Amino acid sequence: MAIDLEELYRDLHEHPELSFREHRKAAIVAGHLLGLGLAVHEGIGGTGVVGVLENGPGPTVLLRADMDGLPVQEETGLPYASRVRATGPDGNDVPVMHACGHDVHVTALLGAVEVLAGDRNAWSGTLVAVFQPAEERGGGAQAMVEDGLFQRVPVPDVVLGQHVAPFPVGWVGLHAGVAMASPDALTVTLHGVGGHGSRPETTIDPVTMAAATTLRLNSIVSRELAATSPAVLTVGQLHAGTKHNVIPERATLGISVRSFDESVRSTVLAAIGRVVRGEAAASGAVREPDIVQEDHFPVTVNDADATERTRVALRGAFGGQHVIDPGHISGSEDVGNLATAAGAPLVFWFLGGADPQLFAGASNPMAVAAALPSNHSPRFAPVIQPTLTHGVDALVAAAREWLA
Repeated sequence: MAIDLEELYRDLHEHPELSFREHRKAAIVAGHLLGLGLAVHEGIGGTGVVGVLENGPGPTVLLRADMDGLPVQEETGLPYASRVRATGPDGNDVPVMHACGHDVHVTALLGAVEVLAGDRNAWSGTLVAVFQPAEERGGGAQAMVEDGLFQRVPVPDVVLGQHVAPFPVGWVGLHAGVAMASPDALTVTLHGVGGHGSRPETTIDPVTMAAATTLRLNSIVSRELAATSPAVLTVGQLHAGTKHNVIPERATLGISVRSFDESVRSTVLAAIGRVVRGEAAASGAVREPDIVQEDHFPVTVNDADATERTRVALRGAFGGQHVIDPGHISGSEDVGNLATAAGAPLVFWFLGGADPQLFAGASNPMAVAAALPSNHSPRFAPVIQPTLTHGVDALVAAAREWLA
């Protein structure tokens, strides 16, 4: 029985799960893969699922999709919008949404597997379909590797994957070389002395300390890096206090850094440490701040030769004018860890998911795209069709290019 991709997508979108908790989605994926005749491996790296289809002699091609959602309150107004809530890693109750399109990725990969499994005369080799947990936390790919992924399934000759983005449906973005940034996530705890809000002179206010630190941190990229050395620094969290008239003991900042070069990364991380400690000292903090590195993974690098070979296949599927080079993307991905562990080239591209009518007559389509709700927005909502169809077509075209 054919997979109803639209129904599947709506179901996955309505029931997102946080990183390493993708139990429902993993079970759905495993069921479909078994129904398509693949050998299925479950529980790799926690909730990862892999399907293997051997179809005669030839190369081994790995197709990858990520499965996790984000702690975001959905505001799309869609009839299949998520109303899910869950307990986050910090123990707090949070909303959950597929705000980055991983539901598109899973659905399109299952559709591609169905096409390839149903037409085995058109290719020869081994297909490895990886459904990875926890891309949003940056640890899912490495968790699968460390859990013996390539001891359980064939080692691929190439790793292929895609990510939906807010540019027109029917377009594909592919860049050779360094394609996506390396991320760092840091948690900073600033220590003060709490007290009554009516007597701030008896306290050392960590809220003021955090505010000053945040403003100073936002000057690092603009004032300490050359214009030719791109990086992004974002303070995405600031937590302090429990009541309006209580000055708390501490404040916590959550910091995200994106960089494309190790020397730039080192400069930014060193500057963060200097600024955090300096602002704490200037505020008379009772102790040194705590700076904890939470996550880090490398830049995403598309192999040049493999990218050009795949580009030809994608142009054949979508037309040359619809396969663009978006340049460096400041977002990040951990799919490269799979390719590195396998010693295989990586090709990772972007799939348009925005309504093409929004771009009709536009002289600068990318300017239109920049104004749309982006990945991680509570209003991010790829159009279901023809996004899913094109997502399947892209994976199938790329896989067939590599399968003998």
